Amino acid sequence: MSIKRCTRCVMDDSSDPTIRFDSSGVCNYCRDAIEARKTTYFPNKEGQRKLRALLAEVKRNGRGRKYDCIMGISGGLDSSYLAYLGYKWRLRVLAVHIDDGYDTEISKNNIRKLIEATHFDYEVITPDAEQFNALTLAYMRAGVPNIAVPQDNVLFAFLYRKMKEEKIKYFFSGGNFALESILQKGNTYKASDIVNLKDIHRHYGTKPIDKLRFISSLQRGIDDKLLGIKSPRPLDYINYNRARAFRELNEFCGFEYYGRKHLENILTAFVQLYWFPKKFGVDKRTSHLSSMIVSGQMTRSEALAELSEPLYDEEMMNGYISYIKKQMKLSDKEFEDIMNAPTHQCSEFATEDDTLIYKLAKEAHKLAGKL
Repeated sequence: MSIKRCTRCVMDDSSDPTIRFDSSGVCNYCRDAIEARKTTYFPNKEGQRKLRALLAEVKRNGRGRKYDCIMGISGGLDSSYLAYLGYKWRLRVLAVHIDDGYDTEISKNNIRKLIEATHFDYEVITPDAEQFNALTLAYMRAGVPNIAVPQDNVLFAFLYRKMKEEKIKYFFSGGNFALESILQKGNTYKASDIVNLKDIHRHYGTKPIDKLRFISSLQRGIDDKLLGIKSPRPLDYINYNRARAFRELNEFCGFEYYGRKHLENILTAFVQLYWFPKKFGVDKRTSHLSSMIVSGQMTRSEALAELSEPLYDEEMMNGYISYIKKQMKLSDKEFEDIMNAPTHQCSEFATEDDTLIYKLAKEAHKLAGKL
C-alpha cells in the first residue's frame, strides 16, 4: 500500500483514516495547528504580558496559603522545564510524581537533581504495584491503544486530592503548543472515563483494583467548578525551544538527556515505540516531529531524516520488554499471544456516555450555561 505524506509536515495516512490532504498535499493536521497557533501560542511580547498577568493572579490567590500551584513531575522535558521556570518565577510549588515502578534510572536522577535544586516540596504517589500492573495488563489483553490510561488516571486522582487538601487552585500543566500542536486523532481515549476503565477490568482483569484511587470525568468537572481549579499552560506564553530547554536544565541542575519525547519512563517508552507501531501501525514520532516543524524548531527534511532512523535500540527495547514481563508476571508465550491478538478500541467497551448519571450531568451543565 502506498503511503501519502503531507508536503509541509510529516504526517501520513499509513494508520490514520482521519487525515485529509488539500490540492497542494498539505494535511489537515498542520493546517489546523497553524490556525490554532494564532490563539494558542505566544512566543512574543503578548506572551510576556499574558505570563505576567498569570503569575500575578496565581501569587495573589496564593496569599495566606502554603502553595501557589501544583505541578506534576514526570522526569521528562516539559514538566521539568516548567518546574525550573516555576523556581525562576519564585512560585511556591508542590511537586508531585507518580512512581509506577517504571521510571528509568536517568529519570530518577533527573527528578532528584531538579527537586534538590528548586527545594520544592515534593510528594510521590506509589500505587499498589500488584493491582496497578494487573490493571495495565488488563488493558494489554484488551488490545486497546493507550495502555497508559491507568497511569494517567491514578496521577490525576492524586493531583486533585492534593489540590482539595491544600486548597490549591492552579495546576500548572506542561502541555504546550511548541512540541505538541499535532497529535494523531484515533487510537486514543480519555483517561478519566472510569466506566470504561472498570469495564475493561471486568473483562480482562485478574486482580481487584480496590487499592487504587481513580477520578472520573464527572468528579473532575465537579471539582473544577466547586474549587475553581484552573490548568494554565505557561509554556505557551514563552518561546519554548526544546534544545534550549535541555541546555538550561543541564546548566541549572545537571539534567541529562534521556532520548526522544516520552522516553523517561519504561512503560511509556514501550507504549510509544513498540505497542503503538506493532499493534496499530502508528509511529508517534510523526506527531512529535510535525509539531516541531510547525513551531519552527525543525525542518521537514530534518524530520524525514529522523524518521528514517530505527524506532528504537533493539538491546534497550529487549531489556524494557523483559522488565515489563517481570513486573506483570508475563510468560514469553503470553506476551507473544497479546502482541499477536486482534486489536480493539476503548469505544467497544462500556463508556461513561452510556450511563444515565453522566447524561443527566451533561444536560445540567448545558442548562447551567444557558442561565
